[in-house]
Amino acid sequence: MIKIALTGATGNMGRETLIQLMKLQNVTVKILALGTPKDKTLLRKWQSLYKSKLETVIGDVSKFECVKNFISGCDYVLNLAAVIPPHSDKNPINAKNCNLLGVQNIVKAIEETFPQPKLIHISSVAVYGNRNYKHPWGRVGDPLLPSVYDVYASFKLHGERHVLDSNIKYWSILRQTAMLHENMLSDNMRDGLMFHTCFNSPLEWITARDSGKLISSILQKDISNQIPLFWKKVYNIGGGAENRCTGFDTFDDGFRIIGGSAKTFLNPNWHALRNFHGMWFFDGNVLENIFHYQKETVKDYWQEILRLHPYFKIAKILPCSLIKNIAIKRLIRDKNSPYRWIKDNDIGKIKAYFGSYDNIETLSSDWNQFPLLKNGNLPCGSIDYKKLRDINSVQNHELLSHGYDETKSDSELCLSDMQQVAKFRGGKCLSPFMVKGDLYTKLLWQCHDGHKFYASPYTILKAGHWCIECTKLNVWDYDKLAKKVPFYAQVWYDSHTQRENTTYYFDTNYNAHYKTFGDNL
Repeated sequence: MIKIALTGATGNMGRETLIQLMKLQNVTVKILALGTPKDKTLLRKWQSLYKSKLETVIGDVSKFECVKNFISGCDYVLNLAAVIPPHSDKNPINAKNCNLLGVQNIVKAIEETFPQPKLIHISSVAVYGNRNYKHPWGRVGDPLLPSVYDVYASFKLHGERHVLDSNIKYWSILRQTAMLHENMLSDNMRDGLMFHTCFNSPLEWITARDSGKLISSILQKDISNQIPLFWKKVYNIGGGAENRCTGFDTFDDGFRIIGGSAKTFLNPNWHALRNFHGMWFFDGNVLENIFHYQKETVKDYWQEILRLHPYFKIAKILPCSLIKNIAIKRLIRDKNSPYRWIKDNDIGKIKAYFGSYDNIETLSSDWNQFPLLKNGNLPCGSIDYKKLRDINSVQNHELLSHGYDETKSDSELCLSDMQQVAKFRGGKCLSPFMVKGDLYTKLLWQCHDGHKFYASPYTILKAGHWCIECTKLNVWDYDKLAKKVPFYAQVWYDSHTQRENTTYYFDTNYNAHYKTFGDNL
């Protein structure tokens, strides 16, 4: 009998994963939940439904002894636990306890367990940070630049590093793309988070159910020893060609089920211009080719939402202007809304999300004046959006460079490649020797700022990590980094100018601040 430890089972992805795991033969699942009233209601329901196939434990991933006892006797640990926006914005301490301290505890507990269970750790597309039309396609190994003030993404970045630097024998990191789930609409009607989404940001969606099917398929194949080469790698969880769109498309599809459109319910000057996260996964087919989990499309999702929530059909009989004034406009005044930051003169967030006041003043509330990428319009001209969105039209030079000859097989990579990679990151590889093709023995590196650290070639070349000190928690110093690190500059300057010189940071109470080193707003 195979025993699986699952964290995050009460979350959107976790619930679907549990449903899929319960369909497997000769498998039992042990889940860890905080024990809130909502959790306990779910646990009672599941325990009644799944009986001996399920064991429930009340506990917290931020408590090491709890985690160690929880994973004891398990063959696999699936870490789906996460505190995501807007909850992470409102309670960053909880986000840190779950998204970072929880990962540290899981890693340590597995390292101290014999035999070690295998770990599947869920990360996020948020670790890549902002993308636009200049580099909409991304892949594992790209620069990791979590968006400014996004503590969720920063904790996820550091959590990944603990897995990569660990002594766990079998691990994998799966970076989840934007996820469609049953409660997405209601969740986005609670605060101003929806206005962080840039209309022209590239987004690739996947349903929670397909995500659950992926996790189940991984375990099913591994239990049967069908995927020996799967482990000790980082992957992007893609949604497929039909699920690649823009932020505008997403709002447009959602509002159409209540009889309107994005243009009907939103003003273009309500939304941020940058500092979001999302991309189209150039390597999203890697997992799909092995596990064949991409079954549902965005269109399927919206039809299911209509089926599950028939009251959206009733909204069609109401005037769109009434819904906009009552349901949407109230959210732009929320303290997590860009509109509110402008009204409150929150200069740090204005700089992070818009660049400057001048950029805000150029925004119009008239959709006829707003360039939409989906229509092939750019602020400076036009673009073939259909070709941009076609993965078969992507040329190698349109992808971000990882700093070495990627035509070489892993077995051919040697010390000279490490030196080249380090130089592209503004630093050095200090190790005098490397076994050719060994991507997992740690080497000594030095960044442009003199910080020395050990990391495996895989962590640097294949996973996109670099100096953790330069991307330390609660500080976003990318304007400085981009001036010294070509690896970061190639994507940072897609949405920033070289004239920008700002360090963004949170104080110990997670209040947002900024400081400049030579520029004016």
